Amino acid sequence: MTANWVAVASRKELARRRKLRVELDGLAIALFEAAGRVYAFADACVHQDRSLVKGTLLHGKVICPGHQWQFDLETGYEESQGRCQPTYAVRVDDDTVYVDPTARMSPVTAGEEANA
Repeated sequence: MTANWVAVASRKELARRRKLRVELDGLAIALFEAAGRVYAFADACVHQDRSLVKGTLLHGKVICPGHQWQFDLETGYEESQGRCQPTYAVRVDDDTVYVDPTARMSPVTAGEEANA
């Protein structure tokens, strides 16, 4: 499947706070910058629809401001609950951040569905 890259922000915009909410055709996406990389999550937490961009970045995880679920930046997986937050592919060219608005399947979720 071919990625459908959409320019969503400049690296400079994201660098100010290390997190930024963007919208693509009504789809709210939370961008996070950590350790020199950019990650994209569905902004509404799978638990209770809280905005993840209002959460905290800590030790490679984004912590939801609602009930402190901790989603792994690489996979979107929340270990204590066994659930995944939808994530999106990101690429950065020069100063522009691009997102593919097609949600990615976490390796954990994909494995669970394969065994179902």
